Amino acid sequence: MRKREDAILDAARQCIEAFGVRRTTLTDVARRAGVSRPTVYRHWPDISSLVADLLTRELRAVFDACALQADEATARERLIHQCAGTVGTLWAHPLFNRFVDTETDVLATYVFHRFGSSQRAALDLIRAEVEAGHSDNSIREGNSGQLARMVLISVQSVATSRRLVADTLDDDRLLEELRLLLNGYLRPLEATR
Repeated sequence: MRKREDAILDAARQCIEAFGVRRTTLTDVARRAGVSRPTVYRHWPDISSLVADLLTRELRAVFDACALQADEATARERLIHQCAGTVGTLWAHPLFNRFVDTETDVLATYVFHRFGSSQRAALDLIRAEVEAGHSDNSIREGNSGQLARMVLISVQSVATSRRLVADTLDDDRLLEELRLLLNGYLRPLEATR
């Protein structure tokens, strides 16, 4: 069952990368996946729900890969590594670039109005590292949910807005600035005095 769902999500990714969300239909996805339309409709009632699950799957894979690469000593260092790694990976991700380049109205919902399932998954991962940082004293005290949200919206802003600073910061420098920003925000207050 999961294999079939992944095949459908793979087909959706191919369609969206090629044609965009507005020009992709569930029928296109079914055809590309080699399954019937009812099979697709059994899992996703519309293209919006399919796109949401696709984005969640793709972003979760990026988050998980970056988490596996983070072997720093403290939770704060690991979290900063994961955040910067996620942003750098997303900048090279064809689907993410398709959304930033041509599907800004879809992104706007999740940037300005509400958290989607991908963002909630990211919040869970960030919150876990914040709590680990509270335990190892590498992250300042505070509500872990609030700290995680501030980290997420900072990372999200850098991920989606790099073109706004391209004239002054190349990608490597922008990621370094993100690291500095997060480190300053998360560092225990006594260490900043």
